[in-house]
Amino acid sequence: MRRRAECSFHAHRQEAIHEGNHVIPQVTDAETKQLQLDRMKRRATGLLVLMAVVFVAAWLLEGAHPWLGYVRATAEAGMVGGVADWFAITALFRHPLNLPIPHTAIIPQRKDRIGRSLGNFVQNNFLSPEVLGAKLRAAGLSRRAAEWLREPEHARLAVRQTAGVLKSAAAVVKDEDVYAFLERSVIEPLKQRPIAPVLADGLTLLTVNDRHQQLLDRVVEGLWRLVAENDGLLRQRIREESPWWMPRFVDERVHDKIVDGIGRTLESVNADPDHPLRRQMDDLLITWIGQLRESPEAIARAEALKQQVLDDPTSERLTHSLWRELKHVLDRQVTAAEHGAPGGLERGLSALAGAALEDPALLAKLDEWVIGAVLRVIEQHRHEAGQLIAHTVSAWDPEETSRRIELQVGRDLQFVRINGTVVGGMVGLVLYTLTKVFPHGP
Repeated sequence: MRRRAECSFHAHRQEAIHEGNHVIPQVTDAETKQLQLDRMKRRATGLLVLMAVVFVAAWLLEGAHPWLGYVRATAEAGMVGGVADWFAITALFRHPLNLPIPHTAIIPQRKDRIGRSLGNFVQNNFLSPEVLGAKLRAAGLSRRAAEWLREPEHARLAVRQTAGVLKSAAAVVKDEDVYAFLERSVIEPLKQRPIAPVLADGLTLLTVNDRHQQLLDRVVEGLWRLVAENDGLLRQRIREESPWWMPRFVDERVHDKIVDGIGRTLESVNADPDHPLRRQMDDLLITWIGQLRESPEAIARAEALKQQVLDDPTSERLTHSLWRELKHVLDRQVTAAEHGAPGGLERGLSALAGAALEDPALLAKLDEWVIGAVLRVIEQHRHEAGQLIAHTVSAWDPEETSRRIELQVGRDLQFVRINGTVVGGMVGLVLYTLTKVFPHGP
């Protein structure tokens, strides 16, 4: 009956809390934790009662049996320790014996101050740049993302989800608003920003870890594939350009010479890391980067070309083309997702992730960029997290808050009562023994 009454009381109290908009998070396994708390309270209280019974019995029989003085002193000190710890723990959650003793019921009466302190603690110790930065760097975010995206199924899932969300958003946005947004956020900043340093930085990034040589390898492979796929067209063109009196076998020999010469050249470039063409490409890129950074003529030409590309009619066509192409890409990706066919974007994403895993320097740069962005956002708004905690706690019902906290940690606090009783008894025994050994002092 008592248990059902307590559950009914707590249920009515929870309804009242929700009606007052003071919503407090539910305690997981509340009934089990309540049973455990009650069990530990009974054990701690039972030990205190046992000490009281032993004290009374030893006190009554001590005259006939003087050695019981040690037992009485032990029980007496155990009672003092147990009662003191009971008072201290009870004072955290409520007034002991419902007496309005000062500095008791600390949690209900200091709830708002506790919320502010908790908010400041989280803000300064969990959301500090030093703590978060170390955790994020240890997590290896870029490597984990690349390892996940390297799997074709994962890349397909990422593309599908992103394409679906963007397509849904594109369906409800007016084209005119998108054009204006692109013009304002993309075209205008490009017009205002000098293009030469951007091009120089892009070419510099291309040369990191000889990526430009990797690009040249792809170009060589593409050229050789292009020649092989268009072999018939080459034969036809040579035949059409040859004089009418030229024998057919001569045309074939010319074709074979041209194709073999192209093949040997491309093969030598692909096989030789020190091929002159590769060195020429290095020199050309270095020259372009230097001119884009230092040459007024090159900077002026780049700026003039940029303005020509971004003039009003061209920029308008560019924004329209970008938006149409984006919608077409989203349509293709969603259609491919519905038919289960992997698209080029998915394959490209997997290949990009695989290439990133082979470039630790790139992963480190990506990590620093992501971590820097996250830390800047958190540094600007971490005080709001502290305020959120403080305001949330201040909205809670004081008595219910105290009860919930006791339900979470009260069972462990009962061990403090048990330890206080036992340790108090041991201290009492030691002190009593000393008074017997040294009745007049040392």
